[in-house]
Amino acid sequence: MSDSIYMPAKCVWGNNAVTDNSAEFRALGNSCLILTGKNSAKKSGALDDAVEALEKERIAWGWFDGIGENPLISSCHAAGKKAREIGADFILGIGGGSVLDAAKAVAIYASNSDLSPIDIYKREYSNPALPVALIGTTAGTGSEVTAVAVLTNDETGIKKSISGPDCYAKISFCDPKYTLSMPYKTTVSTALDAFAHAIEGFFTPKCSGALRLFAEKCIPELYRCLKALSQTDTVDPALREPLYYASIYAGLVINTCGTAFPHPLGYVLTENYGIPHGMACAAFFAPYVDRCAQFAPEKFADFVKMTENIDEVKAVIASLTDLGGVKIGEKAEKYALRWQSVIPRNFTASPGGLTQKEAAEILGLI
Repeated sequence: MSDSIYMPAKCVWGNNAVTDNSAEFRALGNSCLILTGKNSAKKSGALDDAVEALEKERIAWGWFDGIGENPLISSCHAAGKKAREIGADFILGIGGGSVLDAAKAVAIYASNSDLSPIDIYKREYSNPALPVALIGTTAGTGSEVTAVAVLTNDETGIKKSISGPDCYAKISFCDPKYTLSMPYKTTVSTALDAFAHAIEGFFTPKCSGALRLFAEKCIPELYRCLKALSQTDTVDPALREPLYYASIYAGLVINTCGTAFPHPLGYVLTENYGIPHGMACAAFFAPYVDRCAQFAPEKFADFVKMTENIDEVKAVIASLTDLGGVKIGEKAEKYALRWQSVIPRNFTASPGGLTQKEAAEILGLI
């Protein structure tokens, strides 16, 4: 059984969640920095709704739109400086997982002017992070409900996460309508990310009790949607709501259970070949479930019941995973050197564990 379940982020669900619940912002302060990327916040309509809500509550706001995919610590640091300059009381992140993760880091930098970009990984600072509000525009990371932010070190190009109670949002607004503008490929990749969260979390030792209920709810739903996506090159609008809410349930699973080895292995594909995160994780789905079958047969049998045909599941995931002809091959041992000194918790949480040598062997299959 899980030792504990801790998920303090308040979630406001449903259509018009932002505009109908504008008073929720008032409790966070009188001024905020809106954090976005270049496109999705505007294109989805989420930015307009957020501004309407803030102005209704007479909350002053500034805007930083310099967050890209796989957010750089330097960008988060710069946004933190801007938050201080405008006297922001809280951070409002609007976008996909990169922006939502970045918002958590920006909140830390904003209240600690002495931190250099790299210092955030030390997890030592004097002042508490600013409150964070989040509005998701993709159905994938579950960052709305997790205490994790994955950031990229500019100097090394390596992705590394920070986590802890200070990385929870105070409130997340969960409205599936903001995902309607996602292109097909983004929809697929983010759905694959959510599926990876659900599957990897399900097979960890911590997934039991209520957490297992969340996993059992989202796994078949996510697979149903992925199967539908594999049969077309467009997105049926009817898939948007189940995909989004299932991604939140998957986020609840990994918030306590964490992820397994497909995530750190997937970082190699993202960092070195520019493969979107969800597809990068999905690239290792088959070897992962094969190890689950070997080392966690009872849970594997339950997983098969949820998805009916494991060979079909592998085929569907493979058909949606576009690696653009990437070949790792003999480079695998070099990439695996990153795990020479410290074996990630994602490896030990995987059924049967995973060694550096085994990680290299799996990478070499790509």
